[in-house]
Amino acid sequence: MAEIRRFEGKVALVTGGATGVGFATARRLAGEGAKVVITGRRADVGEQAARELKGEGLAVEFVAGDVASEPSVKDIFAYVDRVYGRLDILVNNAAAFQPLRFLGTDRKEWRKVFDIIVDGTYFCTQEAAQLMAAKGIRGHIVNVSSINGNRALEESSHYNAAKGAMDQLTRNTALELMDAGIRVNGVALGFIETPMSVVDGVNEHETEWFKSIYVGRGKIAQRRQGQPEEVAGVIAFLCSEDASYMCGAIVPVDGGLSITF
Repeated sequence: MAEIRRFEGKVALVTGGATGVGFATARRLAGEGAKVVITGRRADVGEQAARELKGEGLAVEFVAGDVASEPSVKDIFAYVDRVYGRLDILVNNAAAFQPLRFLGTDRKEWRKVFDIIVDGTYFCTQEAAQLMAAKGIRGHIVNVSSINGNRALEESSHYNAAKGAMDQLTRNTALELMDAGIRVNGVALGFIETPMSVVDGVNEHETEWFKSIYVGRGKIAQRRQGQPEEVAGVIAFLCSEDASYMCGAIVPVDGGLSITF
């Protein structure tokens, strides 16, 4: 089978790209020919991730930045423009989660999640779209959301509300940016094996409730958690011309979790 190089000559930016889904997505896009910039707040983790991918012969570099800070986001995109002169793909993947009861959530904790997921998506999408439009690039933006964006779950009001807002940003920016030839879509994740699966030192996929309800009873139709690489494949599809007639879609990548009740 011939090697797939759908992103030859393209430049991609992946936020939160040092671990989990972001890391797998950076690897997938670079593996198909893209030059990829990953960004995040932790320089040590990001630089190690970039070294690992470069060691695989992939064109990946790390640029430190905080998507919750508008000046930091502007610096990231200014760097991309200065070094690469273009941007074809943006993957808004950065997120944060800590389980909190609603009545125990203070404004600082609430804002932290919204600053990263909602404001970060807003800042990055606006900068990306302006750069793409200025260069006449018919680019692709993918927002990494969650099936919790339209569901309720205890200790997750802040996260679920933020992901719901991200989904609305996906739909509205898809509508407004289409005139510039920029396609915006999203993925809604279920249980994926990433560092965010570990809360207070416990991997939720190893708990009895997950094994009993989601696996044993088939709450997840495929009876297992997903892998970051499985999400990366869908994101790569949405960033390619194979998805040319998709606009404002939010694709569930959840092993069938959202079809059960």
